[in-house]
Amino acid sequence: MASVAPPARKSLIDRWLPDRVLGALAWALLAVVIFAVARGHDEWDRVSRAVWFHLGTIAVVLALTPVMLTRRKGDRRHRQLGWIWAASMCATALFSLVIRPFSGWIFSPIALLSIWALILVPRLILQARAHDVVRHRSTVRGLVIGALLIAGFFTFPFNRMLGQWLFG
Repeated sequence: MASVAPPARKSLIDRWLPDRVLGALAWALLAVVIFAVARGHDEWDRVSRAVWFHLGTIAVVLALTPVMLTRRKGDRRHRQLGWIWAASMCATALFSLVIRPFSGWIFSPIALLSIWALILVPRLILQARAHDVVRHRSTVRGLVIGALLIAGFFTFPFNRMLGQWLFG
């Protein structure tokens, strides 16, 4: 008679931030970005194309994140949406690298997260193709927390454009 393995214990991050919470945070960040952009409509003509493309690709990622986290995993639709999510995440990271920061530095500290995202997204794809569900899930959660939510939070303070539009 085969013994049944005990269920895997959830990590601390999984217990504190389940997928539904991460999805809700992504939706909330998207709503704040949309609100900030709407408030800044008087300055739209001064915004570079790279910034608009960056905002557009991040909107796709933020909109798909809750869908990807809460729907059924591994089916054809998940894979299709995953390719769109991954391509949009890479495009977001690439566009963030060509946006010149106000500080005059070549790169802002957020650029490190963009470079990290460009490393992790191909890894994420390889994990999915290898059916390494545990690592794939961990990488997705890391990208959502680090490259979306933390980087997204830091787009609002420190005299950045979205922060000025939102609070100004």
